[in-house]
Amino acid sequence: MNFPVNLASKPMEKRRLFLSVCGLLIALLSLPFPWLAWKTYSVRKSAAAYRGHNEISAGEVNALMRQREELDRFFAQPENAKLHDRAGFINSLLDAQSLNWTRMFLGLERALPGGVRVLSIEPKLENGRAAVKLTVGALSEESQRGFLNALERSGEFSKVELISVRMSGQGASEDPIVMELSVTYAGAS
Repeated sequence: MNFPVNLASKPMEKRRLFLSVCGLLIALLSLPFPWLAWKTYSVRKSAAAYRGHNEISAGEVNALMRQREELDRFFAQPENAKLHDRAGFINSLLDAQSLNWTRMFLGLERALPGGVRVLSIEPKLENGRAAVKLTVGALSEESQRGFLNALERSGEFSKVELISVRMSGQGASEDPIVMELSVTYAGAS
């Protein structure tokens, strides 16, 4: 009868299954490494391109800032500052002349009911629109309400704000009710 006996001091172990499983796992896990290497390369390349573009943009911004400083120094000179003030004055005159007085008076005429008259008009251009301060005299409260309603319904006037209303004595030349209004005339542009 034969009995299998291993008399070696270190018996031989079977590691073939372990090594083949480890080799297979290493092969599977190494598959994404080329993709990761390519991704790292492309990210570094795009970062370098971004830094280069950023440096070019920074240089352009610095050049524009230097140019602006030169222009500021140029326009700060006394003779150029006078020219700038004069141009602003001329532009304000042109803007004031662009207000179509005829259209504004026609719009007021349409909005004025009987018993109401315009005492004063003060137009002022603000942001391309004419802000008009009106002082209006009315003979009765009904005509006063009718005028305010007609202004609010009008397409030519907006932002109607009643600043003050004062009742005056019943004199021959005075209106019993005097209103101060602030409106925006839409036909200015």
